[in-house]
Amino acid sequence: MVGSVLLRVFSEDDLPMALDLATDPYIPLIGTIPANADDTQAIDWIQRQLQRHHEGVGYSFAIADSTDGRGVGAIGLWLTQLRHGRATAGYSVAPRDRGQGYATDALTALTDFAWTFPDLHRVECILRPGTPPQFAPQNVLGTHAKD
Repeated sequence: MVGSVLLRVFSEDDLPMALDLATDPYIPLIGTIPANADDTQAIDWIQRQLQRHHEGVGYSFAIADSTDGRGVGAIGLWLTQLRHGRATAGYSVAPRDRGQGYATDALTALTDFAWTFPDLHRVECILRPGTPPQFAPQNVLGTHAKD
């Protein structure tokens, strides 16, 4: 647990969060949840998150509020480039839960986890285009963009 979040395994209790993520116009373009997903499509997306590690691509976690365990987003550490010392972090916070510091706390927790991999030297973060610099979690964390 870091600050306001706990990174945990997805469950079907995350259905409201998944449905909310699917309403964002950008998230379905970069991920595997369909735009305006119905309950069945959202549950299928949750099930796919549970398979990411078994598929060998990395780790997918639900971002949960640390006080009540409610899912507020998704975050992943993708390790397909670990042999080159790199990993990729991507995250999405449900529209109803944005602006509360969840992304910053989740990225802090994820990078703490990432540094437990001895061969990892860099974590690249995928950001939503147009995120104002003062609000971009990587800037809050004190990291920097690569040119």
